[in-house]
Amino acid sequence: MGTITQAIANNLTTGLGGAGGVNFRNIIINGDMSIAQRGTSETGVGSSTHLCDRWRFGSSIGLFTISQETDVPTGQGFATSLKLDCTTAEASIGDIDDAIILTQRVEGQNLQYLKYGTSSAESTTVSFWVKSSKTGTYILEMYNSNSSRQVAKSYTINSADTWEKKTITYPGDTTGTYDNDNGRSLDFNFWLGAGTFYSSGTLPTTWQTYANLDRAVGVVNLADSTANDFYITGVQLEAGTSASDFEFLPYDINLRRCERYCFVINNNNYAALCNGYYNTTTEVRGGFITFPTTMRASPTITPSGTASNYNIARPGTSNASGSGLPTATQISTNSYELLITSDSSSTAGYGTRILALSDAAIKIEAEL
Repeated sequence: MGTITQAIANNLTTGLGGAGGVNFRNIIINGDMSIAQRGTSETGVGSSTHLCDRWRFGSSIGLFTISQETDVPTGQGFATSLKLDCTTAEASIGDIDDAIILTQRVEGQNLQYLKYGTSSAESTTVSFWVKSSKTGTYILEMYNSNSSRQVAKSYTINSADTWEKKTITYPGDTTGTYDNDNGRSLDFNFWLGAGTFYSSGTLPTTWQTYANLDRAVGVVNLADSTANDFYITGVQLEAGTSASDFEFLPYDINLRRCERYCFVINNNNYAALCNGYYNTTTEVRGGFITFPTTMRASPTITPSGTASNYNIARPGTSNASGSGLPTATQISTNSYELLITSDSSSTAGYGTRILALSDAAIKIEAEL
């Protein structure tokens, strides 16, 4: 048994993520922002999008460029951070239900050891590094979507353009429970702006029944100037009332955890996607493509590029291109079958292979 595998096995026997465990104590996946399968920058972001894996960003206030950066706190071991840069400002929030949120959603089956809904419910502590040109009050909310419960606390960015470490402890919830399944249970929300629909009540510093008005009371508006930006890294959420040092995982382990929710077959020139055969003179059925890990649920599969970015080998003659983007069938949590129509005919029954040329990629997502 390999060293990494043995280490994982050892920690499983001592209580993965619980009080007895040493590794995998961080509930957050990719808290160091090191995995970015979808790319390293996206501009004009308003509607919800993912860039660094597992992190969902959305804004209905202004527009942002979101990027993976190498600007990190000095001497802490981090190599990357997530940056939000306001590119279209909205100085005055017009719609009462506007919001700017950076969030990670967590499966309920990964939260059972917190013992919510019992008298033994565990407190949790979050720690993270943050830097912004916009000083002031920010809100970090935990929302239990299974029980419609919420708790939120504020933190302050004191000095502009300076990395600061923040630590916040939340009480355990003796009332609400998390479903023991692979569905969305916890929303871990960094609020960066909010209209009055989310900010005109009272901030709930202990767990309470969900109320929209209380979610982000007192939060700044990160979109009020194009000079505003926001960097974050080292996000760790763990059981207990104190923060431990950030848990750095090997890159391959971190990537594999992210691939449960998103797997991207990258646009390497002439990368072989799969072998297959001509089912008819133009319809090509590719072999089953197996995912690197079991995905959270049957995924959505989205090819990118153009039809000409997909190349089909034809025995005894020149290669063909797709007449349209490939599609997927027989989708499960472990694999799918690729289908594509050739723009040039071949003999039914002939074997072939499907290649991805430059600018071709297939995104496989099972996000919460």
